[in-house]
Amino acid sequence: MITVADAHAARTRIAPHIRTTPVFADNSTWFKCEFVQHTGSFKARGAFNRLLAATETAPLASGVVTASGGNAGLAIAHAAKTLGVPAAVYVPETAPPVKVAKLHALGAEVHQIGTEYAVAYDAATKSAAETGALFCHAYDQPEICAGQATLGLELRDQLPTADTVLVSVGGGGLMAGLAVGLDHTARVVAVEPAACPTLHTALSAGAPTNVAVAGVAADSLGAPRIGDIAFDVATTHDVASLLVDDDAIAAARKTLWTDYRVAVEHGAACAYAALTSGAYRPAPGERVVVILCGANTDPSDLAT
Repeated sequence: MITVADAHAARTRIAPHIRTTPVFADNSTWFKCEFVQHTGSFKARGAFNRLLAATETAPLASGVVTASGGNAGLAIAHAAKTLGVPAAVYVPETAPPVKVAKLHALGAEVHQIGTEYAVAYDAATKSAAETGALFCHAYDQPEICAGQATLGLELRDQLPTADTVLVSVGGGGLMAGLAVGLDHTARVVAVEPAACPTLHTALSAGAPTNVAVAGVAADSLGAPRIGDIAFDVATTHDVASLLVDDDAIAAARKTLWTDYRVAVEHGAACAYAALTSGAYRPAPGERVVVILCGANTDPSDLAT
């Protein structure tokens, strides 16, 4: 479990390296534009907190290693480059080329292996054990989740009267951090693709459970299992879970572009799909915030 105190400590630690991301409103709906964070997603928060916390006890002489479908790897690579340490990133062979190209541009040593995150994860943990590099989990480490919790603290400062926050969920690190950072000041609703419902399945089963991974948002929300930290936070903070299908996600992504000229990845559009599809219906006057968490996408299809 992580605490609000962990979130505040992380905020102090990463402040020199993180952007405060803007919010904008359309009637009673607010959008938190975390896609303008460094490397194009919220993941930079957790990445910097993980690395900086580790350097407080020992230098990262052997570098860092992670497994990621893209966004976590980009964040770790960016944080490592900023701090002057080498990074190795293991990604599935199915990782979007736009993300792989960015990893190379950040100077990371990139290994593409397998067609699913689990295969890349096994290879990354083996590498960390053999080399002594610091392993950075994409979503299920206390320092990673505490870094993501800084988004919740930031949002409280920006919109202290928010009622409900809609957030996309894959492995659940952002959801966990957001709920802890908000600290019961607003309701958190997790929105998941029906094609990879990690939290929804875990809540039904009473424990984290492996799920099949598929669908348009699998490149960023394709974790095969909800994180233990995320499950604990969801059950102690009364996080609700909603499912949306691929058509709804694609339509929401298109609407964000058409109405606001915001180009996000399918994983980020998942949260907004809860509103556009009617899966979540706000009460009259309810102030809803949608977290737009990432924009590492090829936007060419939005122009057609």
